[in-house]
Amino acid sequence: MAFILINSEIGAEESVLNSLRDLRGVEEAYIVYGVYDIIAKIREDTMEKLKELITWQIRRLDKVRSTLTMIIVEKAE
Repeated sequence: MAFILINSEIGAEESVLNSLRDLRGVEEAYIVYGVYDIIAKIREDTMEKLKELITWQIRRLDKVRSTLTMIIVEKAE
């Protein structure tokens, strides 16, 4: 599982959000205020699939300018 912080082109936040929601592996996505425009929670079965989702799908979405990925190491119970 990972969280991805996304910067989009100005005014394209809603478009990027809608595109994210259509991707398999994206569990949640929200438009936020602050340094980044969108935060998404993603999950895949393997680290390889997670990297593919980030590299080949999310980062290549139209209007995505940059991303910051935080891969979950441990979950608090």
